[in-house]
Amino acid sequence: MTASPSTSAVLFDLDGTLLDSLKDIANAMNLVLEQHGFPTHPVEDYNHHVGDGMDTLARRVLPPGEAGNTELRARIVRHMKRTYSDTWYHWSAPYPGIHDLLQTLGASPLKLGVLSNKPDEFTTVIVEHFFPLTPWAAIRGARPGIPIKPAPDAALDIAREWNLPPEQIVFVGDTSTDVLTAVNAGMPCIGVTWGFRDREELLAHGAKWIVDYPAEIPAILGLQPE
Repeated sequence: MTASPSTSAVLFDLDGTLLDSLKDIANAMNLVLEQHGFPTHPVEDYNHHVGDGMDTLARRVLPPGEAGNTELRARIVRHMKRTYSDTWYHWSAPYPGIHDLLQTLGASPLKLGVLSNKPDEFTTVIVEHFFPLTPWAAIRGARPGIPIKPAPDAALDIAREWNLPPEQIVFVGDTSTDVLTAVNAGMPCIGVTWGFRDREELLAHGAKWIVDYPAEIPAILGLQPE
């Protein structure tokens, strides 16, 4: 089943969708926790810690008795931003097949964008670093005063900037947060299984399509035969 012929744009999540960044995020946060005297976590545990913004990440990794301390979380987030700003490129890399996918989409008439819950200053630098040849029409991370995903606000802001109805924008992501963002914004969603969560989570929250490889996406968008 392909997307509507009226599909005009694709909006991607970043971490877990375009970029395998888990180890750099985990290493940075574990260093912050260690320096504050708190227990660290195995890298694989961060599959379920990330995706909902840095404050939520701090709440999830702090010991239960400390997670509700908003002042402590704010300190952890500030420290995490400083640490991650020096380490985000150590291990992170695009998933296999992503560059080919973006090359295919970039040669099409579709508008392309990124919407992440990662702070905006990191999102912009990282996308431009790893995907400099893609003709992005929007790169958006978490910004003060705008609710983060799964709230639809940022996605709908991008739709308005593009002068497109939400149903003409396909959202691509790897977590329930991404799927719910799409649902809340009225955008059809492709869930990807190579990221941080599993197929069952994506289906349970309303993904219209599930793909195991980036090469499957152009056919859904009507750019290649199914």
